[in-house]
Amino acid sequence: MELRFTKMHGLGNDFVIADAPPGSPPPSADTLRRLANRRTGIGFDQLLLLEPPRRPDSEVYYRIFNPDGEEVEQCGNGVRCIARLLSERGGTEHAKGETMALDSAGGIVQARIGRDGQISVNMGIPRFAPRDIPFEATTEAYIYTIDVAGTELEIGAVSIGNPHAVLTVPSVDTAPVDRIGPALERHSRFPRRTNVGFMQIIDAEHIRLRVHERGTGETRACGTGACAAVAVGRRHGVLGEEVAVDLPGGRLAIHWEGPGEPIWMTGPAEKSFEGTVDI
Repeated sequence: MELRFTKMHGLGNDFVIADAPPGSPPPSADTLRRLANRRTGIGFDQLLLLEPPRRPDSEVYYRIFNPDGEEVEQCGNGVRCIARLLSERGGTEHAKGETMALDSAGGIVQARIGRDGQISVNMGIPRFAPRDIPFEATTEAYIYTIDVAGTELEIGAVSIGNPHAVLTVPSVDTAPVDRIGPALERHSRFPRRTNVGFMQIIDAEHIRLRVHERGTGETRACGTGACAAVAVGRRHGVLGEEVAVDLPGGRLAIHWEGPGEPIWMTGPAEKSFEGTVDI
């Protein structure tokens, strides 16, 4: 079967986006691994499949698949790419700041394209209750102590529609992302695994961040990871409402007024190319 796709990226976090073939199941795990291979396939951090809306107040239902074949709940950079793609398909309807609703397993989000081309997404209210992440803990806490690969770490844990663990580090340049990231991702206290953020605080309005993504490894950027880091840092009283997040692929702007309020992410989304592939 032939699949038509669009290759897009948000700060180097790259995606293959395609309309789900009607009446057909999503690609198998083996097929996803083959397509994700950067030498012999297309190469991507996630495959995003677009389905007809499941709610009358949304424009699309999107599903997210990692290169290891696992389906996950949410993807911040991917949402921006979907919003840009839908806007281009719809002509100028959404090009003047009109909000569009996009639905997924991680919940419905609102997106709008600014006149400068930047895309802002309401990623919902950050959830810290362990059962919502999910994370195994007897009570909710700002900081959890957890043993990872023989090292005792202090983490913040939060859901931005998907699970995140956030560590504060002196420098992202020397952070043990390759060692701690995979070990913490699969820690038994995260029953659905977790994304792992390594946050360096520059000041109350500026952080640097590297993210080991669940099922993918370290990526150039992670939208939900940026939201998670700001939510944890703001909850700890070290970050303000507006934070610039510098990732290896570039900068995202995060706005969060605090508990009970939605968190907003703003950044670019770019089209790389279009094509077809046999699956």
